[in-house]
Amino acid sequence: MAGTFEPYGATHTVAAAVGVAGAVGAVVAGRLLRDRSAEERVRRGFAVVLVVFTAPLQIRQLLPGQFELGSSIPLQICDLGWMVAVYALWTTERRTSGLLYYWALTLTVQAVITPTLGADWPDPDFIEFWGMHLMTIWAALYLTFGIGVRTDWRCYRFTVFWSLVWAAVTMVFNALAGTNYGYLARKPDVSTPLDLFGPWPVYVVVLIAVVLAGWALMTWPWVAADRRERRPAPRVSSRRGPADP
Repeated sequence: MAGTFEPYGATHTVAAAVGVAGAVGAVVAGRLLRDRSAEERVRRGFAVVLVVFTAPLQIRQLLPGQFELGSSIPLQICDLGWMVAVYALWTTERRTSGLLYYWALTLTVQAVITPTLGADWPDPDFIEFWGMHLMTIWAALYLTFGIGVRTDWRCYRFTVFWSLVWAAVTMVFNALAGTNYGYLARKPDVSTPLDLFGPWPVYVVVLIAVVLAGWALMTWPWVAADRRERRPAPRVSSRRGPADP
């Protein structure tokens, strides 16, 4: 029988250790498979595993006896993130991979550091939470740092646009339904970095500004690297000057 999940307790520690090991494995596997014929099969196989694992557990939350208006509807960024991960893994489309890069390596990572989870192992909600979140993060690492799908400012703008659309839609839904998806209506009950950002709605505005600035910092190294690689190498003349021996 599952107990109550305790942040930073034994099961949280084990799940975090699995997450770190999987993150390293995703990057190493991507680098080993980069430019090899087997890479596409492995990547798309990962996408299929993500669907087979997550979709039934999310459908379960919509069934009678399981459905809760405030948590079962897939409106959280992490609920959408795994779907983005599936598409990005299948296609390696740059903007979608960039969207996954920003969402997974900031918001999804934050969710696993400060999880708001009631049930503990082996409850299906526990399994869904950790499996979905960790595989989404691994997918982002595999695509970006593994096989080398880079982001740029177009990906940044694409992500900002759809993130603001999500925030607007979610805030309207929260207001109509009395829910708190995305913690855009009130702060979670557990301690999170949102506690540093003031009361509602100030913390929402501050959070958006911090996230957009963080994503910009995550973009700059890739853009700088692309510029260095496109810069033509200095030409070395083969002619000797008058002072040459």
